[in-house]
Amino acid sequence: MTSLPRDSDNSGSARLPDTARAQYPVCARCGTRADGPRLTWTCSVENGVRQYFCDNCARANIRAIEGRLDSAWW
Repeated sequence: MTSLPRDSDNSGSARLPDTARAQYPVCARCGTRADGPRLTWTCSVENGVRQYFCDNCARANIRAIEGRLDSAWW
């Protein structure tokens, strides 16, 4: 039987994130609130701040996003 590596806290069990307290993204453009993890949303880091954009806003501004313009410009 192979033993699994232990965590750094030596408790032997991995700590899982508390999903009850997990915050889901809000679109920085239109304010749409995600009801769960969204793999199709776009994430952008502007001035050191992470911003999320919903499908609709990302599609409407795809050229500006690909051109790496800050969201303030579109």
